[in-house]
Amino acid sequence: MKITRTEIIVLADPPAPGPVDLRVSGDAYLRIYTDEGITGLSEVFAVPPGVAKAALDGPDSLFGHLLVGEDPIPPERLWTKLYNSMLHGNRRGWAVMCVGVVDVALWDIYGKAMSRPVYQLLGGAERSVHQTWSEGQWREVVPYATMWALATDGPGLIREQMEKVVKVRDLGFRAVKVEPCSSSPETVVELACLAREALGPERTLCVDVGYLWNDVGTARRVAEKLAELDVFFLETPFPVDSLAAYAKLTANCPLRIAAGEHTVTRFEFLNLMDHGGVTVVQPYMTTVGGLTEARRVVELAQPRGVLVCPGNWGSQVLGAASVHLAAFSPITPLIEYSPAQVYWSPLRRAIMEAGLPLVNGAFPLPTAPGLGIELPARLMERFRVG
Repeated sequence: MKITRTEIIVLADPPAPGPVDLRVSGDAYLRIYTDEGITGLSEVFAVPPGVAKAALDGPDSLFGHLLVGEDPIPPERLWTKLYNSMLHGNRRGWAVMCVGVVDVALWDIYGKAMSRPVYQLLGGAERSVHQTWSEGQWREVVPYATMWALATDGPGLIREQMEKVVKVRDLGFRAVKVEPCSSSPETVVELACLAREALGPERTLCVDVGYLWNDVGTARRVAEKLAELDVFFLETPFPVDSLAAYAKLTANCPLRIAAGEHTVTRFEFLNLMDHGGVTVVQPYMTTVGGLTEARRVVELAQPRGVLVCPGNWGSQVLGAASVHLAAFSPITPLIEYSPAQVYWSPLRRAIMEAGLPLVNGAFPLPTAPGLGIELPARLMERFRVG
């Protein structure tokens, strides 16, 4: 099999009727074509569409000229080829994120060529009977629904997020993450209290404050109050590169501390774990460098006693890749899910409907070859802008 073409497709929501909680102004998707008619799909998250086109669209793009004519199987070989091509340029940032986009599409091709779901090629469902306590852990992947609001603090934020918490609870989600970003410590705790009351004791609750603080004292004080509410993790209390602050907090904290949505490659995740003491790492499947690199993060995290809970504020194309990593990983109890049912975006809703089915608040282990998601022609015609 040979790669014949790479294409970037840009999709966007129509104009919104007014202020909305989520409107996609332009997201890029990569499709890789082969001479056997098998194609691979991937979502370009957090990379501007113009950059994605320069890096990935066609035979004259930064990585396109390195891919055309290559055998796409196995994906690891081409990951190394593309990564090594950047050794004297940019080994992080948008360039490596674009390598990750290619990698996910290659795994999609690999799965289709082998007539197997991607997670089986990553290593299969490695959840050990001796390290699980419910049969469901062997057969499904559980997402947590992430809440977001237009308001940034106080009553408006609490009202918007709690309306969404109640909606996803009633939709059957088993886990929820509230995001009191840009909020006072009092608002963080109040929102968590209200969410716990609405969700009850049986559902999982997480809290993300979005890099809110610079002092360990505030973070520890809030964490102690959140621990009383049985919060599963506190996400990103400090800026991305404040590893010393993370280390001081995690050395004496009653909660798991989570981070990693902007972390690129296993090397940066090693810093988070070994120097920051982070106990829940959150790789985005393309940002980290693809499924190839995400699997390496799992292999590094497991002997360190660290959980891997993939992040995803993108669509369910990226979400499908997260499901496959979680199906393989023995240390992934949750993945992030932005529930299109409670946000305005028509594009996100259409992709969700084309994606992997959510059954009783969880994804059954995929059975379709590859990632198991395609973008229908009618969806492309409706939302394509480039």
